[in-house]
Amino acid sequence: MKKSVFLGTLAASALIAGAASAQTLAEVQERGSLNCGVTTGLTGFAAPNAEGEWEGFDVGVCRAVAAAVLGDATAVEFVPTTGQTRFTALASGEVDMLARNTTWTFSRDVDLAFEFTGVNYYDGQGFMVPRELGVSSALELDGATVCIQTGTTTELNLADFFASNNMSYEPVPIETNAEAQQQYLAGACDVYTTDASGLAATRATFEDPSAHVVLPEIVSKEPLGPLVRHGDHEWGDIVRWTLNALITAEELGVTSANVGEIGGTTENPEIRRLLGTEGELGAMLGLEADWAANAIAAVGNYGELFEGNIGESTPIGLARGLNAQWTDGGLLYSPPFR
Repeated sequence: MKKSVFLGTLAASALIAGAASAQTLAEVQERGSLNCGVTTGLTGFAAPNAEGEWEGFDVGVCRAVAAAVLGDATAVEFVPTTGQTRFTALASGEVDMLARNTTWTFSRDVDLAFEFTGVNYYDGQGFMVPRELGVSSALELDGATVCIQTGTTTELNLADFFASNNMSYEPVPIETNAEAQQQYLAGACDVYTTDASGLAATRATFEDPSAHVVLPEIVSKEPLGPLVRHGDHEWGDIVRWTLNALITAEELGVTSANVGEIGGTTENPEIRRLLGTEGELGAMLGLEADWAANAIAAVGNYGELFEGNIGESTPIGLARGLNAQWTDGGLLYSPPFR
Protein backbone atom coordinates (compact mmCIF):
# COMPACT_ATOMS: atom_id res chain seq x y z
CA MET A 1 0.00 0.00 0.00
CA LYS A 2 2.77 2.42 0.88
CA LYS A 3 4.38 1.72 -2.50
CA SER A 4 1.19 2.65 -4.36
CA VAL A 5 0.87 5.93 -2.52
CA PHE A 6 4.52 6.72 -3.23
CA LEU A 7 4.16 5.91 -6.90
CA GLY A 8 1.04 8.00 -7.24
CA THR A 9 2.61 10.99 -5.54
CA LEU A 10 5.74 10.71 -7.61
CA ALA A 11 3.68 10.41 -10.79
CA ALA A 12 1.88 13.65 -10.03
CA SER A 13 5.18 15.37 -9.28
CA ALA A 14 6.63 14.06 -12.52
CA LEU A 15 3.75 15.47 -14.54
CA ILE A 16 4.16 18.88 -12.93
CA ALA A 17 7.92 18.81 -13.37
CA GLY A 18 7.57 17.64 -16.97
CA ALA A 19 5.22 20.45 -17.85
CA ALA A 20 7.44 23.00 -16.09
CA SER A 21 10.65 21.88 -17.76
CA ALA A 22 9.51 21.19 -21.29
CA GLN A 23 12.51 23.07 -22.69
CA THR A 24 15.32 20.96 -21.35
CA LEU A 25 17.45 21.50 -24.45
CA ALA A 26 17.40 25.27 -23.98
CA GLU A 27 18.20 24.88 -20.27
CA VAL A 28 21.14 22.58 -20.95
CA GLN A 29 22.50 24.87 -23.65
CA GLU A 30 22.12 27.96 -21.46
CA ARG A 31 23.73 26.17 -18.49
CA GLY A 32 26.53 24.88 -20.69
CA SER A 33 26.50 21.45 -19.07
CA LEU A 34 24.36 18.33 -18.81
CA ASN A 35 23.18 17.09 -15.42
CA CYS A 36 23.18 13.32 -15.76
CA GLY A 37 21.92 10.97 -13.05
CA VAL A 38 24.08 7.86 -12.58
CA THR A 39 24.58 5.19 -9.92
CA THR A 40 26.46 5.84 -6.74
CA GLY A 41 29.15 3.61 -8.19
CA LEU A 42 29.16 0.41 -10.25
CA THR A 43 32.48 -0.51 -11.83
CA GLY A 44 32.29 -0.64 -15.61
CA PHE A 45 28.97 1.20 -15.79
CA ALA A 46 29.45 4.38 -13.75
CA ALA A 47 32.11 5.00 -11.12
CA PRO A 48 34.83 7.58 -10.41
CA ASN A 49 38.37 6.49 -11.32
CA ALA A 50 41.50 7.11 -9.24
CA GLU A 51 41.56 10.73 -10.44
CA GLY A 52 37.93 11.22 -9.44
CA GLU A 53 36.68 11.30 -13.05
CA TRP A 54 33.50 9.37 -13.80
CA GLU A 55 33.88 6.60 -16.35
CA GLY A 56 31.93 3.61 -17.60
CA PHE A 57 29.34 2.35 -20.06
CA ASP A 58 26.47 4.49 -18.75
CA VAL A 59 28.80 7.44 -18.25
CA GLY A 60 29.60 7.14 -21.97
CA VAL A 61 25.91 7.62 -22.81
CA CYS A 62 25.89 10.84 -20.74
CA ARG A 63 29.05 12.08 -22.44
CA ALA A 64 27.67 11.24 -25.90
CA VAL A 65 24.57 13.36 -25.26
CA ALA A 66 26.73 16.24 -23.98
CA ALA A 67 28.91 16.00 -27.09
CA ALA A 68 25.84 15.96 -29.35
CA VAL A 69 24.19 18.94 -27.66
CA LEU A 70 27.15 21.03 -26.51
CA GLY A 71 30.02 19.74 -28.65
CA ASP A 72 31.87 18.94 -25.42
CA ALA A 73 31.81 15.45 -23.87
CA THR A 74 33.33 16.79 -20.66
CA ALA A 75 30.46 19.22 -20.05
CA VAL A 76 28.63 16.80 -17.72
CA GLU A 77 27.77 17.09 -14.06
CA PHE A 78 27.37 13.53 -12.78
CA VAL A 79 24.77 13.21 -10.04
CA PRO A 80 24.97 9.94 -8.03
CA THR A 81 21.53 8.47 -7.27
CA THR A 82 20.33 5.37 -5.46
CA GLY A 83 17.47 3.08 -6.44
CA GLN A 84 15.30 5.11 -4.08
CA THR A 85 16.34 8.64 -5.15
CA ARG A 86 16.82 8.33 -8.92
CA PHE A 87 13.22 8.98 -9.99
CA THR A 88 12.72 11.91 -7.66
CA ALA A 89 15.94 13.45 -9.01
CA LEU A 90 14.63 13.20 -12.56
CA ALA A 91 11.05 14.27 -11.80
CA SER A 92 12.20 17.31 -9.80
CA GLY A 93 14.55 18.52 -12.54
CA GLU A 94 17.69 17.91 -10.49
CA VAL A 95 18.97 15.90 -13.45
CA ASP A 96 18.18 16.26 -17.17
CA MET A 97 18.32 12.52 -17.80
CA LEU A 98 19.13 9.22 -16.11
CA ALA A 99 21.67 6.72 -17.46
CA ARG A 100 21.68 4.39 -14.53
CA ASN A 101 21.04 0.66 -15.01
CA THR A 102 17.32 1.36 -14.92
CA THR A 103 14.81 -1.17 -16.22
CA TRP A 104 12.14 -0.04 -18.67
CA THR A 105 8.82 -1.13 -17.18
CA PHE A 106 5.17 -0.31 -17.79
CA SER A 107 4.63 1.50 -14.47
CA ARG A 108 7.78 3.61 -14.76
CA ASP A 109 6.83 4.65 -18.28
CA VAL A 110 3.11 5.21 -17.71
CA ASP A 111 2.50 5.79 -13.98
CA LEU A 112 5.71 7.63 -13.10
CA ALA A 113 5.48 9.58 -16.39
CA PHE A 114 9.00 8.98 -17.64
CA GLU A 115 10.08 8.33 -21.20
CA PHE A 116 12.59 5.57 -21.88
CA THR A 117 14.58 6.53 -24.94
CA GLY A 118 15.86 3.09 -25.86
CA VAL A 119 17.75 0.10 -24.47
CA ASN A 120 21.50 0.35 -24.06
CA TYR A 121 21.84 -3.02 -22.28
CA TYR A 122 19.59 -6.09 -22.38
CA ASP A 123 19.98 -7.68 -18.97
CA GLY A 124 18.35 -10.16 -16.60
CA GLN A 125 18.36 -10.74 -12.85
CA GLY A 126 20.79 -13.28 -11.42
CA PHE A 127 22.17 -14.54 -8.11
CA MET A 128 25.70 -14.64 -6.72
CA VAL A 129 26.83 -16.83 -3.82
CA PRO A 130 30.16 -17.68 -2.18
CA ARG A 131 31.60 -20.79 -3.84
CA GLU A 132 32.16 -22.37 -0.42
CA LEU A 133 28.39 -22.70 0.06
CA GLY A 134 28.38 -25.43 -2.59
CA VAL A 135 25.21 -24.09 -4.22
CA SER A 136 24.84 -24.71 -7.96
CA SER A 137 21.27 -23.53 -8.61
CA ALA A 138 19.01 -20.74 -7.40
CA LEU A 139 16.44 -23.45 -6.68
CA GLU A 140 18.66 -24.51 -3.75
CA LEU A 141 18.28 -21.15 -1.97
CA ASP A 142 15.26 -21.95 0.22
CA GLY A 143 15.67 -20.14 3.55
CA ALA A 144 18.60 -18.02 2.38
CA THR A 145 19.32 -14.46 3.45
CA VAL A 146 19.41 -12.21 0.36
CA CYS A 147 20.99 -8.76 -0.05
CA ILE A 148 18.61 -6.72 -2.20
CA GLN A 149 18.61 -3.07 -3.26
CA THR A 150 15.34 -1.45 -2.27
CA GLY A 151 13.19 0.45 -4.76
CA THR A 152 14.25 -1.76 -7.66
CA THR A 153 12.60 -4.23 -10.01
CA THR A 154 14.95 -6.88 -8.61
CA GLU A 155 13.24 -6.53 -5.23
CA LEU A 156 9.90 -7.42 -6.83
CA ASN A 157 11.34 -10.17 -9.06
CA LEU A 158 12.98 -11.76 -6.02
CA ALA A 159 9.64 -12.06 -4.24
CA ASP A 160 8.03 -13.51 -7.38
CA PHE A 161 10.79 -16.08 -7.90
CA PHE A 162 10.74 -17.42 -4.35
CA ALA A 163 6.94 -17.45 -4.17
CA SER A 164 6.55 -19.24 -7.50
CA ASN A 165 9.04 -21.90 -6.39
CA ASN A 166 7.46 -22.28 -2.92
CA MET A 167 10.63 -21.14 -1.19
CA SER A 168 11.23 -18.62 1.61
CA TYR A 169 13.98 -16.08 2.08
CA GLU A 170 14.99 -13.32 4.46
CA PRO A 171 15.70 -9.99 2.71
CA VAL A 172 18.65 -7.87 3.81
CA PRO A 173 17.77 -4.41 2.44
CA ILE A 174 20.60 -2.24 1.13
CA GLU A 175 20.66 1.14 -0.64
CA THR A 176 23.71 1.05 -2.89
CA ASN A 177 25.91 -1.47 -4.66
CA ALA A 178 28.81 -0.52 -2.38
CA GLU A 179 26.69 -1.35 0.66
CA ALA A 180 25.62 -4.63 -0.94
CA GLN A 181 29.22 -5.57 -1.60
CA GLN A 182 30.20 -4.77 1.98
CA GLN A 183 27.31 -6.71 3.49
CA TYR A 184 27.73 -9.69 1.18
CA LEU A 185 31.47 -10.00 1.84
CA ALA A 186 30.89 -9.59 5.57
CA GLY A 187 28.51 -12.55 5.50
CA ALA A 188 25.40 -10.54 6.35
CA CYS A 189 23.62 -12.34 3.53
CA ASP A 190 24.10 -15.67 1.76
CA VAL A 191 23.15 -14.30 -1.64
CA TYR A 192 23.40 -11.04 -3.57
CA THR A 193 20.86 -10.57 -6.33
CA THR A 194 20.73 -7.84 -8.95
CA ASP A 195 21.10 -7.59 -12.72
CA ALA A 196 23.57 -10.17 -14.02
CA SER A 197 25.76 -7.40 -15.43
CA GLY A 198 25.86 -5.79 -11.99
CA LEU A 199 26.89 -9.08 -10.41
CA ALA A 200 29.72 -9.44 -12.93
CA ALA A 201 30.83 -5.85 -12.30
CA THR A 202 30.72 -6.32 -8.53
CA ARG A 203 32.53 -9.66 -8.57
CA ALA A 204 35.29 -8.14 -10.72
CA THR A 205 36.19 -5.82 -7.82
CA PHE A 206 36.59 -8.66 -5.27
CA GLU A 207 40.04 -9.68 -4.08
CA ASP A 208 39.33 -13.23 -5.29
CA PRO A 209 36.52 -13.22 -7.88
CA SER A 210 36.85 -16.99 -8.36
CA ALA A 211 35.61 -17.54 -4.82
CA HIS A 212 32.14 -16.40 -5.87
CA VAL A 213 29.71 -18.03 -8.29
CA VAL A 214 27.01 -16.41 -10.41
CA LEU A 215 24.28 -19.06 -10.57
CA PRO A 216 22.94 -20.09 -14.01
CA GLU A 217 19.33 -18.93 -13.55
CA ILE A 218 18.26 -15.62 -15.10
CA VAL A 219 14.84 -14.91 -13.62
CA SER A 220 13.68 -11.76 -15.40
CA LYS A 221 13.91 -9.48 -18.41
CA GLU A 222 15.74 -6.26 -17.56
CA PRO A 223 15.92 -3.92 -20.55
CA LEU A 224 18.12 -1.11 -19.21
CA GLY A 225 18.14 2.30 -20.84
CA PRO A 226 18.35 6.06 -20.45
CA LEU A 227 15.20 7.98 -19.56
CA VAL A 228 13.86 11.51 -19.45
CA ARG A 229 10.67 13.17 -18.23
CA HIS A 230 7.41 12.92 -20.10
CA GLY A 231 6.30 16.15 -21.73
CA ASP A 232 9.54 17.25 -23.40
CA HIS A 233 9.55 15.32 -26.63
CA GLU A 234 12.30 17.42 -28.22
CA TRP A 235 14.70 16.47 -25.44
CA GLY A 236 13.57 12.86 -25.52
CA ASP A 237 14.28 12.77 -29.27
CA ILE A 238 17.82 14.02 -28.69
CA VAL A 239 18.67 11.40 -26.06
CA ARG A 240 16.96 8.64 -28.11
CA TRP A 241 18.72 9.46 -31.37
CA THR A 242 22.09 9.97 -29.73
CA LEU A 243 21.91 6.39 -28.45
CA ASN A 244 20.67 5.28 -31.89
CA ALA A 245 23.60 7.10 -33.50
CA LEU A 246 26.08 5.02 -31.47
CA ILE A 247 24.25 1.80 -32.39
CA THR A 248 23.99 2.69 -36.08
CA ALA A 249 27.64 3.76 -36.20
CA GLU A 250 28.72 0.28 -35.16
CA GLU A 251 26.42 -1.34 -37.72
CA LEU A 252 27.81 0.88 -40.51
CA GLY A 253 31.47 0.63 -39.49
CA VAL A 254 31.81 4.21 -38.29
CA THR A 255 34.30 4.42 -35.42
CA SER A 256 35.91 7.06 -33.26
CA ALA A 257 39.01 6.65 -35.44
CA ASN A 258 37.41 7.16 -38.86
CA VAL A 259 34.46 9.42 -38.02
CA GLY A 260 36.47 12.52 -38.89
CA GLU A 261 36.92 11.59 -42.53
CA ILE A 262 34.41 8.90 -43.52
CA GLY A 263 31.46 11.27 -43.81
CA GLY A 264 33.19 13.16 -46.59
CA THR A 265 34.52 10.16 -48.47
CA THR A 266 31.87 7.44 -48.24
CA GLU A 267 29.21 6.88 -50.87
CA ASN A 268 26.87 5.30 -48.30
CA PRO A 269 24.00 7.81 -48.00
CA GLU A 270 22.97 6.67 -44.49
CA ILE A 271 26.48 7.33 -43.17
CA ARG A 272 26.41 10.76 -44.79
CA ARG A 273 23.04 11.54 -43.20
CA LEU A 274 24.23 10.19 -39.82
CA LEU A 275 27.33 12.37 -39.86
CA GLY A 276 25.64 15.47 -41.24
CA THR A 277 27.42 15.73 -44.57
CA GLU A 278 24.08 15.20 -46.29
CA GLY A 279 20.52 16.11 -45.26
CA GLU A 280 19.07 18.13 -42.37
CA LEU A 281 18.76 15.62 -39.51
CA GLY A 282 20.72 17.80 -37.08
CA ALA A 283 18.50 20.79 -37.75
CA MET A 284 15.40 18.65 -37.13
CA LEU A 285 16.71 18.04 -33.59
CA GLY A 286 17.66 21.69 -33.09
CA LEU A 287 21.35 20.72 -33.12
CA GLU A 288 24.37 21.30 -35.34
CA ALA A 289 24.83 19.08 -38.41
CA ASP A 290 27.74 17.22 -36.80
CA TRP A 291 25.91 16.31 -33.57
CA ALA A 292 26.19 12.55 -34.12
CA ALA A 293 29.78 12.79 -35.35
CA ASN A 294 30.67 14.60 -32.12
CA ALA A 295 29.02 11.88 -30.02
CA ILE A 296 30.82 9.06 -31.88
CA ALA A 297 34.16 10.85 -31.78
CA ALA A 298 33.79 11.37 -28.03
CA VAL A 299 32.90 7.86 -26.84
CA GLY A 300 33.16 5.61 -29.90
CA ASN A 301 30.35 3.62 -31.46
CA TYR A 302 28.24 1.24 -29.36
CA GLY A 303 30.69 -1.63 -29.82
CA GLU A 304 33.66 0.49 -28.79
CA LEU A 305 31.78 1.75 -25.74
CA PHE A 306 30.78 -1.79 -24.75
CA GLU A 307 34.18 -3.42 -25.27
CA GLY A 308 36.10 -0.61 -23.59
CA ASN A 309 34.09 -0.67 -20.38
CA ILE A 310 32.37 -4.01 -19.79
CA GLY A 311 33.44 -6.30 -22.65
CA GLU A 312 35.30 -9.58 -22.59
CA SER A 313 38.73 -7.94 -22.50
CA THR A 314 37.87 -6.01 -19.32
CA PRO A 315 37.87 -7.45 -15.76
CA ILE A 316 34.06 -7.52 -15.95
CA GLY A 317 34.24 -9.78 -19.00
CA LEU A 318 30.71 -9.57 -20.40
CA ALA A 319 30.03 -11.19 -23.77
CA ARG A 320 27.85 -9.28 -26.21
CA GLY A 321 25.10 -11.94 -26.11
CA LEU A 322 21.71 -10.29 -26.56
CA ASN A 323 23.53 -6.96 -26.92
CA ALA A 324 25.08 -7.95 -30.23
CA GLN A 325 23.91 -6.19 -33.37
CA TRP A 326 20.79 -7.65 -35.00
CA THR A 327 23.00 -8.58 -37.95
CA ASP A 328 25.01 -10.80 -35.57
CA GLY A 329 22.03 -12.51 -33.95
CA GLY A 330 21.49 -10.02 -31.11
CA LEU A 331 18.68 -7.63 -30.21
CA LEU A 332 20.55 -4.39 -30.89
CA TYR A 333 18.68 -2.49 -33.58
CA SER A 334 18.29 1.19 -34.43
CA PRO A 335 15.59 2.67 -36.65
CA PRO A 336 17.02 4.07 -39.90
CA PHE A 337 18.63 7.49 -40.18
CA ARG A 338 16.56 8.99 -42.93
